[in-house]
Amino acid sequence: MTATSPSPIAAITSHPDGDHPHIDVRLIVAPAAGVFRPGPVLTYTTEGEIIETDGVVGHIHGPGRTEAVTSFCTGFLIRFLAETGERVRPGQPIAWLHPVDRPATLPGTAA
Repeated sequence: MTATSPSPIAAITSHPDGDHPHIDVRLIVAPAAGVFRPGPVLTYTTEGEIIETDGVVGHIHGPGRTEAVTSFCTGFLIRFLAETGERVRPGQPIAWLHPVDRPATLPGTAA
């Protein structure tokens, strides 16, 4: 690179009038230990669909109990991280969620 050519990093990161990509992704985690089962596609949701706050994305089945796995905010379900029938522990990531009701996801706002 010569002294007069621009830095390739500067060309990539300086966007005075362009897009400023910011992906705000949150995790939905397991509330308890047990076996994870996602909710039925037509009853709850599937990847790419919007889940409302407190919407159920699946259940954790344990000895003598079943606990719902719910979303803490409204957003797009990006991907399940736990497989159907996978044993999970409390706090283990179950799914990625792109919130739509957070300021950082609205145009012209900051986190």
